Amino acid sequence: MPTQQTSRQISDPQIPAPQISAPRTAVDPASRIDSAAVVVAAADVAKIAAEHAQAAERDRRLSPEVVRSMLDAGFARHFVPRRHGGDAGTFEEIVRAVAVVGEGCTSAAWAASLTASLGRMAAYLPEAGRRRIWAGGPDTLIVGALMPFGRARREEGGWRIGGTWPYVSVVDHADWALVCAMTTEERPVARFFAVPRGSWRTEDTWSSVGMRGTGSNTLHVEDVFVPDELTFTRDAVATGVAEDAEAPCHRVPLKAVNGLCFAAPVLGAARAALTAWREGTAPRHTSASGGLESAAAVVLGRAAGEADTAALLLESAARRADTGRVTDLEVARNSRDCALAAELATAAVDRLFTSAGTRAHQESAPLQRHWRDAHSAAGHVVLGFPAAAETYARELQREK
Repeated sequence: MPTQQTSRQISDPQIPAPQISAPRTAVDPASRIDSAAVVVAAADVAKIAAEHAQAAERDRRLSPEVVRSMLDAGFARHFVPRRHGGDAGTFEEIVRAVAVVGEGCTSAAWAASLTASLGRMAAYLPEAGRRRIWAGGPDTLIVGALMPFGRARREEGGWRIGGTWPYVSVVDHADWALVCAMTTEERPVARFFAVPRGSWRTEDTWSSVGMRGTGSNTLHVEDVFVPDELTFTRDAVATGVAEDAEAPCHRVPLKAVNGLCFAAPVLGAARAALTAWREGTAPRHTSASGGLESAAAVVLGRAAGEADTAALLLESAARRADTGRVTDLEVARNSRDCALAAELATAAVDRLFTSAGTRAHQESAPLQRHWRDAHSAAGHVVLGFPAAAETYARELQREK
């Protein structure tokens, strides 16, 4: 069971929880996805996260209650191989589930998404390392640092590593961390190393305008030995070649799915903003007959359409990844669509926030938090549209 630490007892603020969209019950092609355990459980996580959202803003980290609900819902185990007790689930399921959590708190959705993603990456460890990571069960909370900011020196049976990695989300609650380092060999190679809690120290550096609850602090590792069973090359996860891979989720390149991890929380923020706008702004622009004024109706219609389009793009990209077989063009298309989805979701939040007036700028207004969170999340380098568009155009030209 993951170790959870907090510097003080956090009480539940007395604030109303927003209405969280329940999974669809009608029989349609998406019914199997909507009835998946993690998608169903996500609604409860969203409600708990919403109740603690103000505390997360204040403390710059998620409360243990939120983290526990996230783990109980199955986010950490979602991509863990079945042989280690996990679900080896689908990308479409996790996109749906993360977006639902985002309706309650974008920071919690970010944590849930990264927790699932790092569980998938840990599946690229050798079998002995996987057994060690999940010795206590598949709900181990793994965090990660993907940039090679460390150095690794070869020793008998393993590697001696050290480095500093900023922006490690949810690190205060982690059991293990996957950190990336360059080897000091004649031909340096980027490798990931799994280090257990107690092998690193954390520096409190997270002070962002948005996504405050992610607790994305700095992780320091100094002169730690990592055995061979707890390391794998970055190329392995980049190309999507996992040892003894049985499920499609372990056979896709990182670039085909990395954008899903970061864009799904932005979609959740857009849906949360729509709810906040309808509850706080729409009543001021409603006629006696119950209809919205024309200008307000346009705002709502466009914002809802942008959010729906973002969802369609992400779900389509997830379904491509779920086949476990993607071409270079499909990888590029997924990156493009994730970046575009994040732009559309952020545009929806901008539209709603701009039309809401001065009231939306108050610290107590939920809409301003969704606006800050959406922009902070969408600003991640993985969601940069220009680079994604260039790669897509290059691959498309090769198809001629």
